[in-house]
Parts: sequence; C-alpha cells; structure tokens
Amino acid sequence: MKTNLLVAAILLQSSLALAQASSASYPSQAFSQKRFPEGRSETINIVEWTANDLPKVYQRSEQLPLTDADLVKLSNAGFDPARIVAMIEERRCACDASADGLVALKRQKVSEEVLSAVSLHALKPNRSLTLLVTLDFIDPARPADGSPVAASRSSAPRDSFLYFFVDDGPLTRVFQADVAALLAQQRRLPAMVDRTDPLLTRQVRRVQIAGEIPLKTYGEHTLYVTSGARATVGHPAMLVDAERNRGQAYFFDYPAASLQAVCRLSVSYRRDPLLADKWSFAGSSFECEFN
Repeated sequence: MKTNLLVAAILLQSSLALAQASSASYPSQAFSQKRFPEGRSETINIVEWTANDLPKVYQRSEQLPLTDADLVKLSNAGFDPARIVAMIEERRCACDASADGLVALKRQKVSEEVLSAVSLHALKPNRSLTLLVTLDFIDPARPADGSPVAASRSSAPRDSFLYFFVDDGPLTRVFQADVAALLAQQRRLPAMVDRTDPLLTRQVRRVQIAGEIPLKTYGEHTLYVTSGARATVGHPAMLVDAERNRGQAYFFDYPAASLQAVCRLSVSYRRDPLLADKWSFAGSSFECEFN
C-alpha cells in the first residue's frame, strides 16, 4: 500500500512538472522595469499591420522536430547513426547548426554522420515571430428585453493608445497603436453578439491584425501590455503609475529554431454603460506556439 502511494506521488509530481514545463507563457501583474534594457529602443506602429497577414492555422505534428538534447540522448543510448539520420530527415531538427553548436554536439559524442545531417536538415534559426493582435470593443450590456442603449457620443477610447514592449538583448522593442484609428479603419466590420450571460447581451466589435516582430535573442522574454492616453511612450520607464498599474506582463521562452513561431495577443476595451463616451482598457491575454 505504501509503495503504491509512493508511486502515485512520484507520478503526480512528474505530471505537475510536465504541465509547468509545457506552459509557453503566463501572466504576472508584477512589473519590473529592469527586464527591459535602457537606452536603445525601437518603435513600430502596428496600425500599419494588416488583417491580410493573419497566420494560417497550423496543425501540430504528432512528432515534433528533434533538438540538440534529443540527438545527445539518442547517441548515448546506442542508436545507430544511420537511424538517427533517418529520424532527422523525417522530423527535421530544431538544432543549433552553427560552428559552435556542431562543436558542442561533437564533444558530447554525436557521430560525424549525424552532424552532417544536422548541418543539412536543421531548421533555419528564428529571427522573428508572427504576432496576431485581436482587439475586442465591448459595448455596454443591454437588457434581455432588447431595449436600446443610449447612442455613443464618441468613438474614441479613453485609453486611446495601446502599447506593448518586448525585450530583445540590448534593445527594447516598442509597439504602439492608436486604438481609435484602428477602430475607424474597421468601422464596417459587423458587431457580434455576446450571449454568455443569459440576462444581458453585449455587442462586440472585433479587429484583428498581424505582423512580424523582429526577435534576435533566444530564451526567456517578457512582453508587457498596457494602455494610456499618450502617444509618446518610447520605453517602459516612461510609463506613469496609472499605465503601469493597469498593465500585464507575460513571459515566454523563444527557441533558437522551430517550424513556426506564432503568438496571439488579445486585448479588450469596454465602454461604460452609463457614460457612453468612456472606453476603458479591460485586460489582455497572451499565448505562443512554437512547433
């Protein structure tokens, strides 16, 4: 009985560790300016992005590309080099095919035949990721009897500028958008009806755009999202307390190579049910997929 309980506890700990390791990103309200390098920054206006660049739906393969660690593990387990080469040809290799990477593999007893296959079939290094940005503009709740809501006196959000920041080695990449301009561009989009609440219905106007984020350094990165009324924020250090307090931080692990690198940022703006000209930043969510 004690043995069974011990085995169950070990399995539970293993499953929890696996779940934590598989998480691509997670939010944190804690803001640390130190995560973003001071001095150099680069600003991109995402209003110039387009819905025509939305990433295609990618079906995850049952067998993901091999990694450097996989090659070392297979080699140390005694797999025939020809068989490892066949695996690389079948599944590709998200490996470091640079001179330093190949030297590191050779030092760990990976055969010359396998190193040649890595050099030939390794995926190209990631230099950017595709970011899909979804903005939902939520109109005030309407009574279930369908009675109308007072007309809006303004189409401009109060927190009219969306910012998000990504650290990239010695550089802070700054992305901003005039939310009112985005909404005006997509004015013809039909409003969706949210009936998740049986007593209240909400109209949601959704805007989706996508673009490429240059990202040259690998490993853990921070994305910080917030909203404000100024167009002149060029670094997280320039945020005022109100902008910093409403923001959300997300952390993601950026691999050196992958079949795809797609992240999705969703942001909500909510209109006050009593003050029709008052829009407020309601929050965000963020996730990444690196296959």
